[in-house]
Amino acid sequence: MQRYFINEKYSGQEKVIISGEDYHHILRVMRMTEGDEFWSVFLNSETALVKITQITDSSVEAEIIKWETVEKELPVFVAVASGLPKGDKLEWIIQKGTELGASQFIPFNAKRSVVKWDQKKAEKKVLRWEKIAKEAAEQAHRQKTPIIQSPIEFKELIQLGENFNWKILAYEEAAKTGEVGNFSKILQRVQPSEKILFVFGPEGGISDHEKGLLEEHGFQICGLGPRILRTETAPLYALAAVSYHFELMR
Repeated sequence: MQRYFINEKYSGQEKVIISGEDYHHILRVMRMTEGDEFWSVFLNSETALVKITQITDSSVEAEIIKWETVEKELPVFVAVASGLPKGDKLEWIIQKGTELGASQFIPFNAKRSVVKWDQKKAEKKVLRWEKIAKEAAEQAHRQKTPIIQSPIEFKELIQLGENFNWKILAYEEAAKTGEVGNFSKILQRVQPSEKILFVFGPEGGISDHEKGLLEEHGFQICGLGPRILRTETAPLYALAAVSYHFELMR
């Protein structure tokens, strides 16, 4: 059943009113009519099944029928920090990472990033990423949309890491030397509701200098198995591993 995130908190209201792009999606794409039902997610993650009671020229009005009781979010907060990759790879990471449960996406300018961030296009780019994340969260039946960070510099990434319980650098050179246990050991120590920051390099990887700075500031080095993963594949591998550990093994 279709799901929509609405831009208001639940504060006791008995109905929701939807307009804008979601209104047009309900009418033009889903072709819903009065009496049809869908899920509505409030800003505070309260999620209700609602039934359309009225359709006007600019909005859809629906009454709340019942509340969703199943938890859909990962029990830990996972942020994905990606060295700016080429082309539309970041859009892919955001879309698929949202489906897998990521809570935040943090693009950053790495030494080996081929793409350089254009501030003139910043607002439009971030809005597009937010739209991709919203649509992916709706498709995946999540109860929250991820936080989309405007790209930051490497030193800002290190500072941001102070807000996390666990800081991990997925480092391909670790995989090449046979390191296999760190990621699993860390996940066994992470507690529900804690926050994990994963750092992934761009196509050329993280430089030795960047690796050294991250280690100095408490980031732990992990390999992701014996195969070398692309910059857009590694975050999805990590998120799938987190989901398996916390949701399928409990």
